[in-house]
Amino acid sequence: MKYTPRVIDNELDELLKIVPFVVIEGPKAVGKTLSAIQRAKKVVRLDIDENARQIAAISPEVLLAGETPILLDEWQLVPELWGRVKVESDLRQLKGQFILTGSSKPVEDKTRDSAAGRVARLKMRPMSLFESGESNGAISLKALFEGTAVASLGPDMTITNVAELICKGGWPSNQMLTLEQSRKTMKAYIDELAAFDVQAASGIAYNASNVKRAIQSLARNVGTRAAETTIAKDTGLEGAPLDRKATSGYLEALERVMVTENNPPWVPNLRSPARLINASVRYFVDPSIAVAALGATPKILINNQLNLLGFLFENLAVRDLRIYAQAMGGLVMQYRDSSGSEVDVIIESGNGSWAAIEIKLGDAFIDQGAESLKKVKNKIDLNLAGEPAFMAVVTASGSAYQRRDGIFVLPIGTLRP
Repeated sequence: MKYTPRVIDNELDELLKIVPFVVIEGPKAVGKTLSAIQRAKKVVRLDIDENARQIAAISPEVLLAGETPILLDEWQLVPELWGRVKVESDLRQLKGQFILTGSSKPVEDKTRDSAAGRVARLKMRPMSLFESGESNGAISLKALFEGTAVASLGPDMTITNVAELICKGGWPSNQMLTLEQSRKTMKAYIDELAAFDVQAASGIAYNASNVKRAIQSLARNVGTRAAETTIAKDTGLEGAPLDRKATSGYLEALERVMVTENNPPWVPNLRSPARLINASVRYFVDPSIAVAALGATPKILINNQLNLLGFLFENLAVRDLRIYAQAMGGLVMQYRDSSGSEVDVIIESGNGSWAAIEIKLGDAFIDQGAESLKKVKNKIDLNLAGEPAFMAVVTASGSAYQRRDGIFVLPIGTLRP
């Protein structure tokens, strides 16, 4: 299978030049191993090689010897390796010695034992539309932060195309499959999550059916600030809410295996009396997980669940914006205050500048998104936060252009890092 370059490749290459080891974290099947193998001189597959796991526990120095970089794939299966890699990095005093990949955080998280100065972490997500070739890449997020004017025709993308992309997701192994085949693989992915991965990551024998219902509840509440009590009630049977502690455990375990990724609140200085809402917005690392959990299809979403499709499109856009922002050292957050004013995405770049983005599935809502952006901007103390580098409405289709009020309209199929 020919390797498809990923956005994190450049980050990985740069980090291997400046730190002894790099940890690539992300859910299963996003391509961590394949990206690491392109650079590794020695590969240790701890997930499929029982002998390697035994050696790692007894004589880890055997695995850490040889030409570098050395890939320790799914290192969290032998958490003790963390300390040994740290020691070996200190002894060698060389850069780019090890690449560790992991699809969950160990129950006994050895990474709490800090490796500051020795390690750098990379988050890997499913493929963005730019990586999978669905975006023409005409508009660079980095260039927008630098003040570059944009105008471009977008790809000829219909609402059906968007729904299909959401259902298929950005999983590398699904890109050559039919939509129906992809839906089957995602159903199997959720079954495996519920029956094994969540249990292994948490160290608790959770009921697989309850885990699946929790995932379904999160899918119904994607793009919202649904409280744990809401998830507990929605996950329970026959009107009886699930135990709050159990619900909290499910949600924590899903974060641990990295299939959920919530958007934290942006906390700027305000010049209005409104209070900031500190709740995070719930998303999956890829919207296809939500689709598979609910058993939805593009036809069902378009004909019967258009409102849900809007939230799933928001999840798709947030996924891509996270990937593009990370490439420039940026963070993705969101804003809401007690008066109801909100912005779907706030990006803080690596140099401290910021941008505000609303996400709208249909062109009919572009004006609404622009008004939300302007309303929130007027509440921010710009003397402290500075003027936004740009404000934009990300849409499903159409062309990229700048409105007379200065706000950009950016089809998701035109974006790149």
